[in-house]
Amino acid sequence: MATGKIGVSTKDLFPIIKKFLYSDHDIFIREIVSNGVDACQKLKVLAQSGEFKGELGELKVSVSVDKDAKTITVSDRGIGMTRDEVEKYINQIAFSGAEEFLEKHKDDAATIIGHFGLGFYSSFMVSDRVEIKTKSYKEGAQAVRWECTGDPEYVLEDCEKEDRGTDIIMHVSEDEIAFCDDAKIKELLTKYCKFLPIKVVSGKKTEWKDGKQVETEEDNVINNVEPAWVKKPADLKEDDYKNFYRELYPMQMDEPLFHIHLNVDYPFNLTGILYFPKIKQNIDINRNKIQLYCNQVFVTDSVEGIVPDFLTLLHGVIDSPDIPLNVSRSYLQSDGNVKKISSHITKKVADRLEEIFKNDRKQFEEKWDDLKIFIQYGMLTDEKFFERASKFALLKNVDGKYFTFDEYKELIKAEQTDKDGNLVYLYTTDKQMQYTFVESAKNKGYDVLLLDGQLDTPVVNQLEQKWEKSKFTRVDSDVIDKLIVKDNARELTLTTREKSEVEETFRSELPTLDKATFTVSVEALGDDDMPVIVTQNEWMRRMKEMSAMQGGMMSFYGEMPDSFNIVVNGNHPLVKKLIENLQSETKSKLAPVYADMDIANTKKGELAKAKEGKKDDEVPQADKDALADVERQLSDLQDKKNSVLKSFAESNKAVSQLIDLALLSNGMLKGESLTKFIKRSVDLM
Repeated sequence: MATGKIGVSTKDLFPIIKKFLYSDHDIFIREIVSNGVDACQKLKVLAQSGEFKGELGELKVSVSVDKDAKTITVSDRGIGMTRDEVEKYINQIAFSGAEEFLEKHKDDAATIIGHFGLGFYSSFMVSDRVEIKTKSYKEGAQAVRWECTGDPEYVLEDCEKEDRGTDIIMHVSEDEIAFCDDAKIKELLTKYCKFLPIKVVSGKKTEWKDGKQVETEEDNVINNVEPAWVKKPADLKEDDYKNFYRELYPMQMDEPLFHIHLNVDYPFNLTGILYFPKIKQNIDINRNKIQLYCNQVFVTDSVEGIVPDFLTLLHGVIDSPDIPLNVSRSYLQSDGNVKKISSHITKKVADRLEEIFKNDRKQFEEKWDDLKIFIQYGMLTDEKFFERASKFALLKNVDGKYFTFDEYKELIKAEQTDKDGNLVYLYTTDKQMQYTFVESAKNKGYDVLLLDGQLDTPVVNQLEQKWEKSKFTRVDSDVIDKLIVKDNARELTLTTREKSEVEETFRSELPTLDKATFTVSVEALGDDDMPVIVTQNEWMRRMKEMSAMQGGMMSFYGEMPDSFNIVVNGNHPLVKKLIENLQSETKSKLAPVYADMDIANTKKGELAKAKEGKKDDEVPQADKDALADVERQLSDLQDKKNSVLKSFAESNKAVSQLIDLALLSNGMLKGESLTKFIKRSVDLM
């Protein structure tokens, strides 16, 4: 067996660092500025411990751009480095000075950012050449200058430097010359360094004077060194939270609904502020608004790994030194801590919502319409959150009243339990479009929910699965007596043949609508119910709505036409009169047709009986031909019957008028059909 050491050549390592270490080249500014911040933080720690007895003065990191020289310079007044420290921390790739410092001052240095010892080398992603001029805080230290062009060769020599600290001078390559722009650098500093704990300065503030912008003597400070989330909740007022929201999202016009201040120190460190914003459009475009920080250094706004999926709709900030990052601090690495933090955030959000609900239900109800999309999304995607949310999730009825799940069950169980013991939740998705159906239900003494949100359909499916003997039914999915079936059903006085005639009469005048199919049925409704009603199959409609949200295998349902049922109220006076006219005007024409159909059906029955118990090859061909002739005859007679009924429907405008009235009440009568209806209405007057 042979053993040895793997050889790593710095000549081969540099190109990898320059090209692949960081996901975005612009992160170099974050890394270099963060190193400057660390240098200042280290000096503060040394001052607190007594190791540094000099004057701290103003601790800041300055960033300047020289477009002509094609350089970007980042300067700090931190601890600086000696020649030996440059040899140790700069010339040894991935040797972290921060790690060594943290080990030595672990009780006082929680604010130190760096860990991996690679951040400095991000400068080579945009530079042909990088210089370091540094002077240690130590008394009598000699300033040194280090220079490298991105290969293993470097220069290290003494130099002159008055003040302690470090200057990083990046000589920007032609390929990355776009970074040599003040506006670009300020944009990146605002993105990555907005809340660093040490002042970051870039240029001077400007003011409008004599018709133009002029520089002042005041430093242009990029960052807020004490953002709201690092303060104690007890030290903040409601306006402080609102002002911080505007600081995070200056283009956001709406005020947030609620905020949650996270402040955890066990079993991990986590701070932050999460806001519930108002969502006006599709939920997908409202994601990625939570910013993840590590000791106030921006990491990413893609927080799916640490924040549960439904909470990616929230806005705000999360900061934790315990979140595992990759070596470039660009994204999360999955481990057990991430799951624990994610679960804890979910619990904190649920606890806060329940607290608001209990302490100020009136305010909670006022904001429910905007808030419910977060809660519903959480209920659909997180089982534990569903259990917690069941205590404060609300149902709203068409009268604008709000109920918890338990309260609503108690409200409707007496009137809305069907003959099989099922509790029926009636709802509307549009109380104006479905007004007739809503009123019909209310007249029966039923309560109707308003479910018009983006996620109401999948939530309804979820609740039906979790609640025993419960079902949700939209008010226009059937006639009112069939929505909640009781024992006292009405009877229809028509014979089977008469019912068939009425159905065919109305079927002959049905409109042709794109991606829509119609069936016709005659039902025994009340005298005061509408003469014709359009209903839509509950199951098919839900499947189509789900397919619109989910796609994939569900898209099959999305391609299917909408299925509507034309329900004719056989007990309505107008329909009764129409049936009388139908029978009197078609009786003489249909009598011989029915007589022939009876004869044909008798013959068909005899032939079918003769086939019983025989295999197909045992049936005489003559019998087969006779049966085929009878079936053709019956088909012709059926066509003849339908022709008679169609002629009646065409001559009797009441048929089309009743159908169009039903379509109109459902918002389905448009274009040419609407124009014909209006003209027919005028003629009938």
